[in-house]
Amino acid sequence: MKPDIQHIVFDIGKVLIHYDPNLPFQRVIPDAAERQWFFDNVCTHEWNLEQDRGRRWDEAEAVLIADYPDREHQIRAFRKYWPEMVSHAYEDSVAIMLALIEAGRDVTLLTNFASDTFREAQEIYPFLKIPRGVTVSGDIALIKPDLAIYETHAGSFGLDPAKSLFIDDSAANVDGARAAGWQSVQFVDAQTLKRDLAGYGIAA
Repeated sequence: MKPDIQHIVFDIGKVLIHYDPNLPFQRVIPDAAERQWFFDNVCTHEWNLEQDRGRRWDEAEAVLIADYPDREHQIRAFRKYWPEMVSHAYEDSVAIMLALIEAGRDVTLLTNFASDTFREAQEIYPFLKIPRGVTVSGDIALIKPDLAIYETHAGSFGLDPAKSLFIDDSAANVDGARAAGWQSVQFVDAQTLKRDLAGYGIAA
């Protein structure tokens, strides 16, 4: 029998809002092969993750410019054009979150996000201000799927892990939540999420 869920925790990127660095970089680096090389070798996922862990953008840029001085313009374009990377909200997922809040459910957010870009995202997408609260990885120098970030979120918002349901698009982050004693489901699309919630007796 599944536990009685008292707390629902949403990830943000690729669950509530779209994220794709290729969107502005199709203009910055038009050649697809060169653009892929750039993301594989210069502004990599691992490099960007350090901003989610709290590294300042000026420090992050300096590290890369030292190694790739001829790519300075392209490196700085990553932060400069970041708002274009979060091009739209997933309206059906947002509708589920807002319906849960309207129904009186306790909803919070737990996200890997740089501190400054998260605040920009809140201005672009005001619905990110509606849940009871948010843990932003860049604010606390912890990232998913580290166990400590789930423990920090639970402690900050008074969650009972066993009665908390976490929704994230990343299998690794879902596994991290489960290791922390939470219930967790991997986000695929809104219809799947509705079925997953229904499996816990939650109407959305």
